[in-house]
Amino acid sequence: MKTNNKKNSLLTIFILIGVFVLVFVLEQILPANAMLFTVLQKGVIYALVAVSMNLLNGFTGLFSLGQAGFMLIGAYCYGIFTIPVLERASVYQYFDGGIIKFALPVPIALILAGLAAAVFAALIGIPVLRLKSDYLAIATLGFAEIIRAIFQWDKLGPVTNGSNLLRKFPSFNDFNITDANGAVIIRMSTLVPFIIVGICVLIIVLLINSSYGRAFKAIRDDEVAAEAMGINLFKHKEMSFVISSFFAGVGGALLAMYQMTIQASAFKSNMTYEILLVVVIGGIGSVTGSCIGSFLFIACSEWWLRGLDSGTFLGINAPVIFRSGFRKVVFAVIIMAIVLFYRKGLMGENEFSAYGIRNFFLRIFNKKKGEAKK
Repeated sequence: MKTNNKKNSLLTIFILIGVFVLVFVLEQILPANAMLFTVLQKGVIYALVAVSMNLLNGFTGLFSLGQAGFMLIGAYCYGIFTIPVLERASVYQYFDGGIIKFALPVPIALILAGLAAAVFAALIGIPVLRLKSDYLAIATLGFAEIIRAIFQWDKLGPVTNGSNLLRKFPSFNDFNITDANGAVIIRMSTLVPFIIVGICVLIIVLLINSSYGRAFKAIRDDEVAAEAMGINLFKHKEMSFVISSFFAGVGGALLAMYQMTIQASAFKSNMTYEILLVVVIGGIGSVTGSCIGSFLFIACSEWWLRGLDSGTFLGINAPVIFRSGFRKVVFAVIIMAIVLFYRKGLMGENEFSAYGIRNFFLRIFNKKKGEAKK
Protein backbone atom coordinates (compact mmCIF):
# COMPACT_ATOMS: atom_id res chain seq x y z
CA MET A 1 0.00 0.00 0.00
CA LYS A 2 2.80 2.41 0.93
CA THR A 3 4.61 1.54 -2.31
CA ASN A 4 1.49 2.28 -4.36
CA ASN A 5 0.95 5.59 -2.58
CA LYS A 6 4.56 6.58 -3.24
CA LYS A 7 4.26 5.67 -6.92
CA ASN A 8 0.96 7.53 -7.13
CA SER A 9 2.54 10.65 -5.61
CA LEU A 10 5.50 10.49 -8.00
CA LEU A 11 3.22 10.05 -11.01
CA THR A 12 1.08 12.97 -9.87
CA ILE A 13 4.18 15.19 -9.57
CA PHE A 14 5.31 14.19 -13.07
CA ILE A 15 1.85 14.93 -14.49
CA LEU A 16 1.81 18.36 -12.82
CA ILE A 17 5.28 19.13 -14.19
CA GLY A 18 4.03 18.02 -17.60
CA VAL A 19 1.06 20.39 -17.32
CA PHE A 20 3.34 23.31 -16.40
CA VAL A 21 5.67 22.51 -19.32
CA LEU A 22 2.71 22.26 -21.72
CA VAL A 23 1.32 25.62 -20.57
CA PHE A 24 4.75 27.22 -20.96
CA VAL A 25 5.20 25.81 -24.49
CA LEU A 26 1.71 26.90 -25.56
CA GLU A 27 2.46 30.42 -24.35
CA GLN A 28 5.49 30.62 -26.57
CA ILE A 29 3.94 29.24 -29.78
CA LEU A 30 0.36 30.58 -29.74
CA PRO A 31 -0.67 34.24 -30.20
CA ALA A 32 -0.90 36.21 -26.97
CA ASN A 33 -4.58 37.04 -27.63
CA ALA A 34 -5.61 33.39 -28.14
CA MET A 35 -8.87 32.56 -26.35
CA LEU A 36 -7.23 29.51 -24.84
CA PHE A 37 -5.19 31.69 -22.48
CA THR A 38 -8.33 33.45 -21.23
CA VAL A 39 -9.80 30.06 -20.35
CA LEU A 40 -6.59 28.84 -18.73
CA GLN A 41 -5.98 31.97 -16.65
CA LYS A 42 -9.54 32.48 -15.45
CA GLY A 43 -10.11 28.74 -15.13
CA VAL A 44 -7.13 28.21 -12.84
CA ILE A 45 -8.23 31.14 -10.64
CA TYR A 46 -11.74 29.71 -10.35
CA ALA A 47 -10.18 26.33 -9.59
CA LEU A 48 -8.45 27.73 -6.51
CA VAL A 49 -11.59 29.47 -5.24
CA ALA A 50 -13.72 26.38 -5.95
CA VAL A 51 -11.28 24.12 -4.07
CA SER A 52 -11.30 26.57 -1.14
CA MET A 53 -15.10 26.53 -1.16
CA ASN A 54 -15.11 22.73 -1.40
CA LEU A 55 -12.89 22.58 1.69
CA LEU A 56 -15.67 24.31 3.59
CA ASN A 57 -18.81 22.97 1.90
CA GLY A 58 -17.67 19.53 0.76
CA PHE A 59 -15.17 18.41 3.38
CA THR A 60 -16.47 20.19 6.51
CA GLY A 61 -20.17 20.30 5.67
CA LEU A 62 -20.61 24.05 6.23
CA PHE A 63 -22.86 25.71 3.65
CA SER A 64 -21.27 29.13 3.18
CA LEU A 65 -22.06 31.68 0.44
CA GLY A 66 -19.57 34.38 1.39
CA GLN A 67 -16.83 33.52 -1.09
CA ALA A 68 -17.32 36.65 -3.24
CA GLY A 69 -16.89 38.83 -0.15
CA PHE A 70 -13.56 37.23 0.76
CA MET A 71 -12.42 37.48 -2.85
CA LEU A 72 -13.29 41.18 -2.78
CA ILE A 73 -11.20 41.70 0.37
CA GLY A 74 -8.26 39.87 -1.19
CA ALA A 75 -8.53 41.78 -4.47
CA TYR A 76 -8.67 45.18 -2.80
CA CYS A 77 -5.86 44.33 -0.39
CA TYR A 78 -3.66 43.30 -3.30
CA GLY A 79 -4.53 46.35 -5.41
CA ILE A 80 -4.16 48.90 -2.61
CA PHE A 81 -0.70 47.71 -1.59
CA THR A 82 0.82 47.12 -5.04
CA ILE A 83 -0.06 50.27 -7.00
CA PRO A 84 3.27 52.01 -7.75
CA VAL A 85 3.87 55.15 -5.71
CA LEU A 86 4.21 57.33 -8.83
CA GLU A 87 0.82 56.12 -10.12
CA ARG A 88 -1.18 56.67 -6.93
CA ALA A 89 -1.94 60.32 -7.68
CA SER A 90 -3.70 59.39 -10.93
CA VAL A 91 -5.52 56.39 -9.44
CA TYR A 92 -6.68 58.22 -6.29
CA GLN A 93 -7.30 61.48 -8.14
CA TYR A 94 -10.48 62.21 -6.16
CA PHE A 95 -8.85 61.47 -2.80
CA ASP A 96 -5.54 63.39 -2.94
CA GLY A 97 -3.48 60.35 -3.87
CA GLY A 98 -4.78 58.18 -1.01
CA ILE A 99 -3.16 57.57 2.35
CA ILE A 100 -0.95 54.60 1.36
CA LYS A 101 2.40 55.95 0.15
CA PHE A 102 4.31 52.73 -0.52
CA ALA A 103 4.09 49.58 -2.65
CA LEU A 104 4.71 45.97 -1.66
CA PRO A 105 6.20 43.18 -3.81
CA VAL A 106 3.63 40.93 -5.48
CA PRO A 107 4.34 37.74 -3.42
CA ILE A 108 3.99 39.61 -0.13
CA ALA A 109 0.82 41.32 -1.34
CA LEU A 110 -0.71 37.96 -2.31
CA ILE A 111 -0.04 36.56 1.15
CA LEU A 112 -1.36 39.75 2.74
CA ALA A 113 -4.53 39.47 0.62
CA GLY A 114 -5.14 35.99 1.99
CA LEU A 115 -4.40 37.08 5.56
CA ALA A 116 -6.80 40.03 5.31
CA ALA A 117 -9.61 37.72 4.17
CA ALA A 118 -8.70 35.23 6.92
CA VAL A 119 -8.85 37.94 9.62
CA PHE A 120 -12.32 39.01 8.50
CA ALA A 121 -13.38 35.34 8.44
CA ALA A 122 -12.09 34.81 11.98
CA LEU A 123 -14.09 37.81 13.21
CA ILE A 124 -17.39 36.98 11.56
CA GLY A 125 -16.93 33.26 12.19
CA ILE A 126 -17.39 33.75 15.91
CA PRO A 127 -21.12 34.54 15.60
CA VAL A 128 -22.11 32.92 12.27
CA LEU A 129 -20.50 29.49 12.71
CA ARG A 130 -22.92 28.79 15.53
CA LEU A 131 -25.60 28.72 12.83
CA LYS A 132 -26.29 25.72 10.62
CA SER A 133 -27.41 24.90 7.09
CA ASP A 134 -29.45 27.61 5.33
CA TYR A 135 -29.05 30.07 8.21
CA LEU A 136 -25.27 29.96 7.85
CA ALA A 137 -25.58 30.45 4.08
CA ILE A 138 -27.83 33.49 4.51
CA ALA A 139 -25.54 35.00 7.16
CA THR A 140 -22.39 34.64 5.04
CA LEU A 141 -24.20 35.91 1.94
CA GLY A 142 -25.32 38.96 3.90
CA PHE A 143 -21.73 39.52 5.05
CA ALA A 144 -20.52 39.50 1.43
CA GLU A 145 -23.12 42.11 0.44
CA ILE A 146 -22.27 44.33 3.43
CA ILE A 147 -18.54 44.18 2.62
CA ARG A 148 -19.24 45.14 -0.99
CA ALA A 149 -21.25 48.18 0.12
CA ILE A 150 -18.61 49.24 2.69
CA PHE A 151 -15.78 49.12 0.16
CA GLN A 152 -17.71 51.52 -2.09
CA TRP A 153 -18.27 53.99 0.76
CA ASP A 154 -16.70 57.34 -0.07
CA LYS A 155 -15.54 57.83 3.54
CA LEU A 156 -13.06 54.98 2.90
CA GLY A 157 -12.09 56.50 -0.45
CA PRO A 158 -8.51 57.40 0.59
CA VAL A 159 -7.94 53.66 1.05
CA THR A 160 -10.36 51.86 -1.29
CA ASN A 161 -10.87 54.66 -3.87
CA GLY A 162 -14.60 54.54 -3.12
CA SER A 163 -16.73 53.48 -6.08
CA ASN A 164 -13.91 54.27 -8.52
CA LEU A 165 -11.66 51.73 -10.17
CA LEU A 166 -8.37 50.58 -8.70
CA ARG A 167 -5.88 50.10 -11.54
CA LYS A 168 -2.21 50.26 -12.59
CA PHE A 169 -1.20 47.50 -10.17
CA PRO A 170 0.94 44.57 -11.39
CA SER A 171 -0.90 42.04 -13.57
CA PHE A 172 0.03 38.67 -15.06
CA ASN A 173 1.58 40.43 -18.05
CA ASP A 174 4.20 41.99 -15.79
CA PHE A 175 5.75 38.55 -15.33
CA ASN A 176 6.68 38.39 -19.02
CA ILE A 177 10.41 38.62 -19.68
CA THR A 178 11.26 41.54 -22.01
CA ASP A 179 14.35 42.88 -23.72
CA ALA A 180 15.86 46.38 -23.42
CA ASN A 181 13.29 47.75 -25.88
CA GLY A 182 10.34 46.35 -23.97
CA ALA A 183 9.57 43.57 -26.47
CA VAL A 184 8.42 40.30 -24.87
CA ILE A 185 11.01 37.54 -25.18
CA ILE A 186 9.43 34.87 -22.96
CA ARG A 187 5.76 34.94 -21.98
CA MET A 188 4.97 33.84 -18.42
CA SER A 189 1.53 35.40 -17.92
CA THR A 190 -0.27 32.03 -17.87
CA LEU A 191 2.38 29.83 -16.28
CA VAL A 192 2.74 32.07 -13.19
CA PRO A 193 -0.92 31.76 -12.03
CA PHE A 194 -0.71 28.00 -12.65
CA ILE A 195 2.31 27.76 -10.35
CA ILE A 196 0.71 29.92 -7.63
CA VAL A 197 -2.57 28.00 -7.72
CA GLY A 198 -0.72 24.68 -7.86
CA ILE A 199 1.10 25.53 -4.62
CA CYS A 200 -2.13 26.65 -2.93
CA VAL A 201 -4.09 23.56 -3.99
CA LEU A 202 -1.22 21.33 -2.85
CA ILE A 203 -1.40 22.92 0.61
CA ILE A 204 -5.16 22.34 0.73
CA VAL A 205 -4.73 18.69 -0.31
CA LEU A 206 -2.09 18.15 2.38
CA LEU A 207 -4.46 19.69 4.92
CA ILE A 208 -7.34 17.45 3.82
CA ASN A 209 -5.14 14.37 4.19
CA SER A 210 -3.91 15.42 7.64
CA SER A 211 -5.50 14.76 11.02
CA TYR A 212 -7.29 18.13 10.75
CA GLY A 213 -8.78 17.05 7.43
CA ARG A 214 -10.05 13.84 8.98
CA ALA A 215 -11.62 15.91 11.77
CA PHE A 216 -13.33 18.11 9.14
CA LYS A 217 -14.78 15.02 7.46
CA ALA A 218 -15.94 13.62 10.79
CA ILE A 219 -17.83 16.88 11.49
CA ARG A 220 -19.36 16.71 8.02
CA ASP A 221 -20.55 13.13 8.48
CA ASP A 222 -21.91 13.41 12.03
CA GLU A 223 -21.35 16.33 14.40
CA VAL A 224 -22.64 14.45 17.45
CA ALA A 225 -20.32 11.49 16.84
CA ALA A 226 -17.39 13.82 16.11
CA GLU A 227 -17.92 15.68 19.37
CA ALA A 228 -18.20 12.39 21.24
CA MET A 229 -14.78 11.44 19.82
CA GLY A 230 -13.29 14.57 21.41
CA ILE A 231 -13.26 16.87 18.37
CA ASN A 232 -13.80 20.53 19.27
CA LEU A 233 -16.56 21.44 16.82
CA PHE A 234 -16.26 25.23 16.93
CA LYS A 235 -12.46 25.21 16.79
CA HIS A 236 -12.35 23.02 13.69
CA LYS A 237 -15.23 24.83 11.99
CA GLU A 238 -13.48 28.14 12.60
CA MET A 239 -10.21 26.69 11.29
CA SER A 240 -11.85 25.41 8.11
CA PHE A 241 -13.67 28.72 7.61
CA VAL A 242 -10.50 30.80 8.06
CA ILE A 243 -8.34 28.61 5.81
CA SER A 244 -11.00 28.55 3.11
CA SER A 245 -11.28 32.34 3.29
CA PHE A 246 -7.49 32.74 3.11
CA PHE A 247 -7.32 30.95 -0.23
CA ALA A 248 -10.44 32.75 -1.45
CA GLY A 249 -8.61 36.02 -0.70
CA VAL A 250 -5.60 34.83 -2.71
CA GLY A 251 -7.99 33.86 -5.49
CA GLY A 252 -9.50 37.35 -5.41
CA ALA A 253 -6.03 38.88 -5.73
CA LEU A 254 -5.29 36.64 -8.72
CA LEU A 255 -8.61 37.63 -10.29
CA ALA A 256 -7.63 41.28 -9.89
CA MET A 257 -4.34 40.55 -11.66
CA TYR A 258 -6.25 38.85 -14.46
CA GLN A 259 -8.82 41.65 -14.89
CA MET A 260 -6.23 44.43 -14.33
CA THR A 261 -8.90 46.56 -12.59
CA ILE A 262 -10.81 46.26 -9.33
CA GLN A 263 -14.28 47.53 -8.54
CA ALA A 264 -16.45 46.33 -5.67
CA SER A 265 -19.61 46.26 -7.78
CA ALA A 266 -18.19 43.31 -9.77
CA PHE A 267 -18.07 41.02 -6.68
CA LYS A 268 -21.77 40.30 -6.52
CA SER A 269 -23.50 37.24 -5.12
CA ASN A 270 -23.65 35.93 -8.69
CA MET A 271 -19.90 35.29 -8.46
CA THR A 272 -20.41 33.05 -5.42
CA TYR A 273 -23.15 31.16 -7.26
CA GLU A 274 -20.76 30.55 -10.15
CA ILE A 275 -18.16 29.12 -7.78
CA LEU A 276 -20.81 26.96 -6.09
CA LEU A 277 -21.92 25.75 -9.51
CA VAL A 278 -18.34 24.74 -10.34
CA VAL A 279 -18.15 22.77 -7.08
CA VAL A 280 -21.44 20.99 -7.82
CA ILE A 281 -20.46 20.19 -11.41
CA GLY A 282 -17.08 18.79 -10.35
CA GLY A 283 -18.36 16.97 -7.29
CA ILE A 284 -18.83 18.10 -3.70
CA GLY A 285 -15.95 16.55 -1.82
CA SER A 286 -13.52 16.19 -4.74
CA VAL A 287 -10.54 18.52 -5.22
CA THR A 288 -9.80 17.34 -8.75
CA GLY A 289 -13.51 17.58 -9.53
CA SER A 290 -13.47 21.28 -8.61
CA CYS A 291 -10.43 21.84 -10.84
CA ILE A 292 -11.96 20.03 -13.81
CA GLY A 293 -15.33 21.72 -13.28
CA SER A 294 -13.77 25.19 -13.22
CA PHE A 295 -12.07 24.77 -16.61
CA LEU A 296 -15.22 23.26 -18.15
CA PHE A 297 -17.35 26.09 -16.77
CA ILE A 298 -15.04 28.85 -18.02
CA ALA A 299 -14.52 27.16 -21.40
CA CYS A 300 -18.28 26.87 -21.95
CA SER A 301 -19.20 30.34 -20.70
CA GLU A 302 -16.26 32.26 -22.18
CA TRP A 303 -15.37 30.34 -25.34
CA TRP A 304 -17.31 27.35 -26.71
CA LEU A 305 -20.81 28.83 -26.46
CA ARG A 306 -19.95 32.44 -27.32
CA GLY A 307 -21.25 32.00 -30.87
CA LEU A 308 -24.77 31.57 -29.50
CA ASP A 309 -24.76 35.27 -28.61
CA SER A 310 -23.37 36.49 -31.94
CA GLY A 311 -25.68 34.77 -34.46
CA THR A 312 -23.33 32.00 -35.65
CA PHE A 313 -22.60 28.70 -33.94
CA LEU A 314 -20.81 25.61 -35.33
CA GLY A 315 -21.01 27.05 -38.83
CA ILE A 316 -24.77 27.64 -38.58
CA ASN A 317 -25.82 31.23 -39.26
CA ALA A 318 -29.14 31.82 -37.47
CA PRO A 319 -29.26 35.35 -36.02
CA VAL A 320 -32.99 34.99 -35.27
CA ILE A 321 -32.29 32.11 -32.85
CA PHE A 322 -28.67 32.71 -31.87
CA ARG A 323 -28.79 36.15 -30.28
CA SER A 324 -27.71 37.86 -27.10
CA GLY A 325 -28.61 35.82 -24.03
CA PHE A 326 -29.22 32.52 -25.82
CA ARG A 327 -25.86 31.23 -24.57
CA LYS A 328 -27.10 31.34 -20.99
CA VAL A 329 -30.21 29.35 -21.92
CA VAL A 330 -28.17 26.56 -23.49
CA PHE A 331 -25.69 26.65 -20.63
CA ALA A 332 -28.54 26.28 -18.13
CA VAL A 333 -29.82 23.22 -20.04
CA ILE A 334 -26.34 21.66 -19.96
CA ILE A 335 -26.12 22.25 -16.20
CA MET A 336 -29.55 20.68 -15.68
CA ALA A 337 -28.44 17.62 -17.66
CA ILE A 338 -25.29 17.27 -15.55
CA VAL A 339 -27.29 17.57 -12.33
CA LEU A 340 -29.86 15.00 -13.54
CA PHE A 341 -27.44 12.38 -14.84
CA TYR A 342 -24.47 13.08 -12.55
CA ARG A 343 -26.15 13.93 -9.26
CA LYS A 344 -22.87 13.74 -7.38
CA GLY A 345 -21.03 15.73 -10.03
CA LEU A 346 -18.53 14.52 -12.59
CA MET A 347 -16.17 13.10 -9.96
CA GLY A 348 -18.47 12.60 -6.97
CA GLU A 349 -16.21 12.26 -3.92
CA ASN A 350 -13.48 10.56 -5.97
CA GLU A 351 -10.10 12.00 -6.85
CA PHE A 352 -8.17 11.88 -10.10
CA SER A 353 -5.58 9.15 -9.53
CA ALA A 354 -2.35 9.27 -11.49
CA TYR A 355 -1.88 5.57 -10.66
CA GLY A 356 -5.31 4.88 -12.14
CA ILE A 357 -4.34 6.72 -15.33
CA ARG A 358 -1.23 4.58 -15.67
CA ASN A 359 -3.25 1.38 -15.22
CA PHE A 360 -5.82 2.63 -17.73
CA PHE A 361 -3.20 3.15 -20.44
CA LEU A 362 -1.49 -0.13 -19.56
CA ARG A 363 -4.77 -1.98 -20.07
CA ILE A 364 -5.24 -0.34 -23.46
CA PHE A 365 -1.65 -1.12 -24.45
CA ASN A 366 -1.94 -4.77 -23.36
CA LYS A 367 -5.28 -5.12 -25.14
CA LYS A 368 -3.83 -3.81 -28.40
CA LYS A 369 -0.77 -6.01 -27.96
CA GLY A 370 -3.02 -9.05 -27.50
CA GLU A 371 -5.08 -8.17 -30.58
CA ALA A 372 -1.87 -7.77 -32.62
CA LYS A 373 -0.71 -11.27 -31.62
CA LYS A 374 -4.03 -12.73 -32.80
